[in-house]
Amino acid sequence: MTDLPGLNMPALTEWFVKNVPGATAPLTAERISGGKSNLTYGIADGSSTWILRRPPLGNVLATAHDMTREHRVIHALQPTSVPVPRTFGLCEDETVIGAPFYVMSRVDGIPYRTADELRRLGPQRTRAISENLVDTLVTLHAVDPDAVGLADFGRPEGFVQRQVRRWHTQMQSAHHRELAGSDELHALLVDRVPEHSDTAIVHGDYRLDNLLTDAATDQVNAVLDWEMATLGDPLTDLALMVLYQRLAAIEGIGASDVSTAPGHLTESEMIERYAHASGRDLDGFGFYVALAAYKLAAILEGIHLRHLNGRTVGEGFETIGNGVEPLLDLGLTAIRKD
Repeated sequence: MTDLPGLNMPALTEWFVKNVPGATAPLTAERISGGKSNLTYGIADGSSTWILRRPPLGNVLATAHDMTREHRVIHALQPTSVPVPRTFGLCEDETVIGAPFYVMSRVDGIPYRTADELRRLGPQRTRAISENLVDTLVTLHAVDPDAVGLADFGRPEGFVQRQVRRWHTQMQSAHHRELAGSDELHALLVDRVPEHSDTAIVHGDYRLDNLLTDAATDQVNAVLDWEMATLGDPLTDLALMVLYQRLAAIEGIGASDVSTAPGHLTESEMIERYAHASGRDLDGFGFYVALAAYKLAAILEGIHLRHLNGRTVGEGFETIGNGVEPLLDLGLTAIRKD
């Protein structure tokens, strides 16, 4: 039984057998993804499989990798129409594997990330998949937080202002070089924060490869990666989803190019579909796109610094810092047009 980075298999096995119904020793583990975000592992005992999630290695922004919150929102959404995995257990004892973690069901589905994956399906199915992406976000934002026990999951009042402050703090904590446009974009965001906003359960990193799409029906089987979920302005989710459409043009960050596949909804079609289904007013949406760009720039800069310090797991980090300034420029363009 060999330990993987971020796991202590003997200690994990002891906890797992005691806390996950039906689990038996010995356990095996494989790393599914990790390094840029929370680490994800497949855990198996020979007859059943589960998914384990824990924070990335090294010093990270604690509130962005809170296992208790991520577990809580997934568990709360299980009786709703939002597709999420089943939860099996939460461990807040850091002595087990060195960090808090939780266990959930392994859900079948494809996290589409490349245009080639969608291109093989054809334009009609690709369009349906991108429509389901938007519709699932509308479904999430329609959930009443009080009805699912999440009334205290966040502080909606002042959410957008705090988002500006939060990502500025993250940018400052990762500061190790001068970044063109960073200070200017932050100043414009501070100056143009909307006075009023709606409240919903916000995913915080909503995109197609954070969804498991059924290979046969093209329906969404599960929404994953809830590490940034909270209560806040739903337009921040929409803006980030829209921004992901543009990232394929930025070299070095390894962004998904799914939106370039024939049949995929265009950016304007996605916005229009969301607006129609949700009934929300999207005036001033440029601010939200700018905030999304600033947020991603701060995240990438933090990952870049972790890589420089040898604190990332996996490959593909060498050029990720190259995307920070283009994102800041994109944000400046969006907010100036607003």
